[in-house]
Amino acid sequence: MKNRFLKTLSFAMIFVAIACQAQERITVKGTQFYKGDKPYSYIGANYWYGSLLASKKVGDRKRLLRELDLMQKNGIDNLRILVGGDGGKYDFTVRPALQYEQGKYDQDLLDGLDFLISEMSKRKMYAVLFLTNNWEWSGGMSQYLEWNGKGPVPVPGIAPNTWPQFMAYTEQFHSCEPCMKALENHVKFIMGRTNTYSKKKYTEDNTIMAWQVGNEPRTFTPENEAKFTVWLNNIVNLIDSLDKNHLISTGSEGLNSSNDDIQIFERTHQNPNIDYLTMHIWPKNWNWFKADNAEATMPATLQNAGKYIDKHTAVAKQLKRPIIIEEFGLSRENENLNAGASSINRDKFYSYIFGRVLESVKSGGPLQAANFWGFGGEGKAVNDTGKWNPGDPLTTDPPQEPQGLNSVFNGDKSTLEIVKKYNSELKKK
Repeated sequence: MKNRFLKTLSFAMIFVAIACQAQERITVKGTQFYKGDKPYSYIGANYWYGSLLASKKVGDRKRLLRELDLMQKNGIDNLRILVGGDGGKYDFTVRPALQYEQGKYDQDLLDGLDFLISEMSKRKMYAVLFLTNNWEWSGGMSQYLEWNGKGPVPVPGIAPNTWPQFMAYTEQFHSCEPCMKALENHVKFIMGRTNTYSKKKYTEDNTIMAWQVGNEPRTFTPENEAKFTVWLNNIVNLIDSLDKNHLISTGSEGLNSSNDDIQIFERTHQNPNIDYLTMHIWPKNWNWFKADNAEATMPATLQNAGKYIDKHTAVAKQLKRPIIIEEFGLSRENENLNAGASSINRDKFYSYIFGRVLESVKSGGPLQAANFWGFGGEGKAVNDTGKWNPGDPLTTDPPQEPQGLNSVFNGDKSTLEIVKKYNSELKKK
């Protein structure tokens, strides 16, 4: 009898120990994130290519594990990851694509996504999974339009196409019923998955911090706001109906996704099922920063970034939700693509963004985290153009852009030291 009691007690102690080690869920209370019952703030990374790197056929799992370990050593425990890649038949897109035809999926890449999430769980890391893309580099909305009879994608930068043509084309998505239905089917398919490694349903896996509608969904024009808002609310409500355990965000840039109107940003995020807000900051793309005149343009870059942050945190306060700077990037000096090249201005910019997060966390403000764009690990540029071709090492730069331009590689020691420093400071709070 005594032995049976001791055996039962031992099993109970083991169960309690396992339960204590289980990954805690990320939740929101007011303008703060919580991990279990403790506040959670972080400096994380964009790592969109993680599931490709985790693929058995086209990836490199040993590299993946080394990169996850290195990020962990630098305090990075939050990764923003693409759950997509649509079409994959063009040079400008991610290849191979997860959804290579509408409703048809590459099983190897699904396995890679499972493996990535499973390995992140072992390291107590959290994933923000974005489900589509406003931009052409992973297919996304423009690929759904092409699949559903709207003609070929007018890829910007490939003559005679321009950015305005691409924007006008992609704006059709919010009026294309079969396109929106196809995205809903994609959402249902992914969220209905069970991880083949951990055996956990995605909807029950605390490794997933949040589902995100997409990368930078835009209203495009003021006239399209109503249609955009209906679509956004429908997809957010669908995600909420499928999963009550995880957070939901939109993936918005903020002002730049909202026709430069902060009131549009606020109006399109009224849905209470949107648990937290996002903003993105791209100084070069927005003509704040000039790499060939860095010293002169850096002060204005920091000033403009500060104003941008202030406008969005004001909305977060109004809506009583946390906000994340979940994308921002800057090149090394003179846009050098190589790891370890001088990154003085990048480091200044990163320090400013991280400092704003730390200041907000200390004061109880809504700005709670940042994900830099992005972690490129062991990747590198391997050809004269710097652009990616199948078989080249993956980096965090989209395939149509110079590889290494905004990536933080393993060899970018000074930048990683800043990331580690601020993560250490945030964990003290």
